[in-house]
Amino acid sequence: MLLRWLLRLVIVLFIFWLLPYSWTLILAFLSALLLEGLVVFLQKKFTIKRSLSVLISFLLYIGGLCTVLYLFVSVIIQQIITLSETLPGFIKNIYYTVILPTIRKWETYSQNLPKDVIQSIEDMMEKGISSLEIFFRDLIERLLQLVTVLPGFMIELLIYLIALFLISLELPNIKKKVKGLFQEKTYEKLSIVYSDLIKAGLGFIKAQVVLSIITFMMAYCGLLLLRVPYTLLLSLLIVVVDILPILGTGSVLVPWAVVAIFQGNQNLGIGLIALFFVITVVRRIVEPKVLSANMGLSPLAALVSLYLGFKILGFAGLFIGPALVIVYEALKKSGVIKVNRVIM
Repeated sequence: MLLRWLLRLVIVLFIFWLLPYSWTLILAFLSALLLEGLVVFLQKKFTIKRSLSVLISFLLYIGGLCTVLYLFVSVIIQQIITLSETLPGFIKNIYYTVILPTIRKWETYSQNLPKDVIQSIEDMMEKGISSLEIFFRDLIERLLQLVTVLPGFMIELLIYLIALFLISLELPNIKKKVKGLFQEKTYEKLSIVYSDLIKAGLGFIKAQVVLSIITFMMAYCGLLLLRVPYTLLLSLLIVVVDILPILGTGSVLVPWAVVAIFQGNQNLGIGLIALFFVITVVRRIVEPKVLSANMGLSPLAALVSLYLGFKILGFAGLFIGPALVIVYEALKKSGVIKVNRVIM
C-alpha cells in the first residue's frame, strides 16, 4: 500500500517536472477541448466519421486564424509603412517644439540658480538620458533576439498543429483511459469539477475578448473624435498594451498627452487624458459584470476575487483569484467540500 502511494507521488512529481517543457502540448490539448464541441456537432449533423469531422474542424480552425491574422496584419503593416515614412518629420517636430524650447528655458532659468542645484539637475538629466539610451539598446537587442527565435517558434507552431490534430482524433480514447483510473463516484465528481472549469475557462477567454473589444471601440471612437491619424493602428496598440502585465492604457495615452501639451496642442492633450479616464472607469465598472456573466460568478464574488487576487499575487492574481473561487464552487457542487449551515 505504501509502495503504491510512493509510486503515485513519484508520477505526480514527474508530471510537475515536465510541465515547463510541455506548454506546446498543453496548449494543443486545451485547443482540442475547445474544438470538441464543433467536432461532435459536425459528426452528428452530417453523420460522418470522427476522423473526417476532426479534419473539417481542424481546417476551419486554421482557416479562421489565417483569415483574422491576414486582415489585421495587412491593415497594420500598411499603417506602419505610412507611419515610418512620416516618423522622421514627427521626431524633428518634437525636437523643435518640445526639446529645444525646454533647453532654452533651462538656459534662462539656470542663470539665477546656485551652482550646486544646476549640477545636481544636470547630473539627473544625464542619468535620464543614459537610461533612455540603455532602454533603446536593450529594445534593439530584444528585437534582434526575436528574429533569431522565429525559426524555433515555427517549429513549435508545427508541433502544436500536429499535436492538436492527433489529440482531437484520440480525445474519446483519452477520456476512456482517464475514466478507467478512477472509481465511478470519484470520476463523476471530477467530471463536475472538470466541466465547470472548462465552462469557466471558456467564459474567461470570452470575457477578455469582450473587454478588449470594448477597449478597442472606446479608443477608436475617442481617437477618431480627436482626429488622430493611424486610428486603427493606435487603437490596436492601446488594446495590446492594456492586456500586457503591469502596463495599461495609461502607458500610451498619458505620455502622448504630455508631449501634445508641451507641443502647444492642449486640446489633444486634454482629450487624450479624458479618453484615458473614460476607458479606465468604464473597464472598472464593466469588468466584474462581464466576468460574472461569462464565468458563472456573482458580480460581488468576481470583484472580490479580482481585487484580493491582484493585491496578494499581483497580475497573476487576476487569473488565479477567480479560478480559486470557481474550483471551490465546483468542489462544493460535487460534494467534495461540504458546508454545514450554522443554526442560530
